[in-house]
Amino acid sequence: MNRIEVNPNIHFGKPCVAGTRISVQNVLELVRDGIAFDKILQDYYPDLKVEDIRACLQYAIELLLAEDIHIAAMAA
Repeated sequence: MNRIEVNPNIHFGKPCVAGTRISVQNVLELVRDGIAFDKILQDYYPDLKVEDIRACLQYAIELLLAEDIHIAAMAA
């Protein structure tokens, strides 16, 4: 997880790929849009590595794992 860092002086403290100003959110949005990893690296962020994209995905997964979800009963 050392590929992702949070620095209050970069992107208002949003998580970014370590050593860059590329936010995890930006990478995840490209993945969401169905853009292949190699295309992301070639056309959008040539300074990244596949491991950086995977780290962004893992970061999102770990956030979800740590989140408590409370389901309210539905009113009839």
